[in-house]
Amino acid sequence: MNAPASNTNTNATAPTTGPATSSAGNPARKKALTAVSALVAVGGIAYAAYWALVLNHFESTDNAYVQGNVVQLTPQVGGTVVAINADDTDHVKAGQTLVKLDPADAQVALEQAEAQLAQTVREVRTLYANNGTLQAQIALREADLARAQTEVAKAQDDVSRRGPLLASGAVGKEEFNHVSAQLTAARSSVAAAQSALLAAREQLASNQVLTEGVAVDQHPNVARAAARVREAFLALRRADLQSPVDGFVAKRSVQLGQRVQAGTPLLSVIALSQVWVEANFKESQLQKLRIGQPVELVADVYGKQVRYHGSVEGLGAGTGAAFALLPAQNATGNWIKVVQRVPVRVALDPKEVAEHPLRVGLSMDAKVDVSRTDGRMLADGSRASTLAKTAVFETNNQAADAEVRRIIGANGGHPAKLAARAPSAQAVASAAPRAQ
Repeated sequence: MNAPASNTNTNATAPTTGPATSSAGNPARKKALTAVSALVAVGGIAYAAYWALVLNHFESTDNAYVQGNVVQLTPQVGGTVVAINADDTDHVKAGQTLVKLDPADAQVALEQAEAQLAQTVREVRTLYANNGTLQAQIALREADLARAQTEVAKAQDDVSRRGPLLASGAVGKEEFNHVSAQLTAARSSVAAAQSALLAAREQLASNQVLTEGVAVDQHPNVARAAARVREAFLALRRADLQSPVDGFVAKRSVQLGQRVQAGTPLLSVIALSQVWVEANFKESQLQKLRIGQPVELVADVYGKQVRYHGSVEGLGAGTGAAFALLPAQNATGNWIKVVQRVPVRVALDPKEVAEHPLRVGLSMDAKVDVSRTDGRMLADGSRASTLAKTAVFETNNQAADAEVRRIIGANGGHPAKLAARAPSAQAVASAAPRAQ
């Protein structure tokens, strides 16, 4: 009976001594947990220090894309396409003819305008030549008036000498009446000469109104005809559509034989040497962004082994949603707050772009160094230089002016020479008495 009791006590005490022995034998585990906790604490402190010293000075986004000037080639006149000299992916130079339109109608219009200008120049030259003719007429009428006045003086002298002799019978009444009739006729000739002189002067004044103070090539009639020549000349030149800039052809939609109207997009030319990046930052990231801050960019097409360097050129005046085709209606009852983004323009280094070309629309990662915030958030003045410019169309204007000058010169549009040919009124007047 005693033996089973002792066995029961032994079995009861055995389980209680097992756990005590296990917990007392784990000092290594406790030491490992302490080490891990210390490492986590040190890592947290290190990250906090790195964030405060480095990460806090940068704002980054992967919502950035390459942008560039997409120059559309549109005709300035309507016509039928007769030739296409460039296709997608081709590189073209500024001034290179890309598309040709049928020039037949423009050529006919130019020939008509040139003929009209030549005729107008000759008609205006006639106006200038008439000034000299009318001045000669005035001189002639002045000579006639002087001669008539001389006849009046002679007739008056004859009447004065014969009047006293009429009473004494030395001069007959018939002779006296004849002399008196000559005086009356002379006076009538003076009145007629005065009227003719006045009419000649009025005619000269009327003609001088059309020519006074202006040269032949600057006459209003010539200027109007010259403008028509320029218009027709430019229409003919515009039948050849030239590339405004150097770049690559994209989005060609024009086809041979197509009838196009003025302003119809035919193709696009993209200057890949003049691209920039539009980085869309969250509104919560704009607090420290300033114009002129340095930016480091990575393109997905090249990876992290190629890095671009640029600077913030400007911040957008509104969010992308504000300028969307269908802006958000935030006043509706089902409004949900969405974090807005503002486009930030980033200028790139041209040398880096030349070494590693980019395409419009490529994805970029942008990281802005915001450690210095002494710059401006928005531009405070207008642009000092021209954003984009082409001199391709200036050559057409210069050629049109040269063509107008050629036509005017070929038809004798030289007012100085015309004035030299026209006799002066004083010369005619002085020559008239000598002729008498």
